[in-house]
Amino acid sequence: MKSEKLRPYLMLAPVLLVEGWLIFAGICTALKQSLGHFPVAGLNGYSLKYYIAILKKPDFLRSLAFSFYVAFVSSVLAVVLGIFLAVLLVHSPRKENLSNYLYRLPIIVPHTIAVLLVLSMLSSSGILPRLLYVLGMTDAECAFPSLVFDKAGIGVILTYLWKGAPFATFMVYTILKNINPGLFEAALNLGASKWKAFFSVVLPLLKPAIIPSFLFLFAYAFGSWEVPYLIGPTYPRTLPVLAYTYYVSPELSERPYAMAVNIVMVAVSFLLIYIYSKQMTRARW
Repeated sequence: MKSEKLRPYLMLAPVLLVEGWLIFAGICTALKQSLGHFPVAGLNGYSLKYYIAILKKPDFLRSLAFSFYVAFVSSVLAVVLGIFLAVLLVHSPRKENLSNYLYRLPIIVPHTIAVLLVLSMLSSSGILPRLLYVLGMTDAECAFPSLVFDKAGIGVILTYLWKGAPFATFMVYTILKNINPGLFEAALNLGASKWKAFFSVVLPLLKPAIIPSFLFLFAYAFGSWEVPYLIGPTYPRTLPVLAYTYYVSPELSERPYAMAVNIVMVAVSFLLIYIYSKQMTRARW
């Protein structure tokens, strides 16, 4: 019996060992360089001066705030939209219709392709501004507000929303379809409105799907590089883009700054993993 339980872990062990070593070695290398040990650039000591330096830089603080803003807003909107879509799917008269599969399509689309879709739709010369101009809803194509490369990060948020909402929908739908509908009906019979019954009875039962979905989406949006790099604002930049800027600098002395920013993102990731593990422990109990 024990051998059967251990079998999946033994089969995954070769892949997990390789990936674990690569991740561990990468974090150790980044940590050493962030502490100033980078012999290639003539840096051989260890100190916290690079962490202190980035914490004093306005660019870093703006990037940190902007990264949290983009990750939080996109994750919250994706989860809310995911709950809404999951409710619609559960109450769909035909459980196996095409819509039950189409909503999963964005999950398999790479983020770079999603960026191209948002860019072609929402840029000042994109499909939506042209369509609104043809319909007479705008005086000119350029009158459409810029939703890409904007300081509010709207294009970045919409990209993460388009990609993240189906993931949240899938997570919530899996639990929602197995909830006894009698609980909702009992709340209605006791005098609760539909909204109160949903928020008081159904929504708490969806926590095992809502919280992990939010954490996964937040972690990815916080650490993702390609989306904000391609359609994000030049200032403020997200932390991954800021780290990349330091990393590709012709001055090798800038490398420790890049690694310090990366270690900050790793610390945030470990914090999210801790929150997730605590949530899963509570869910088991």
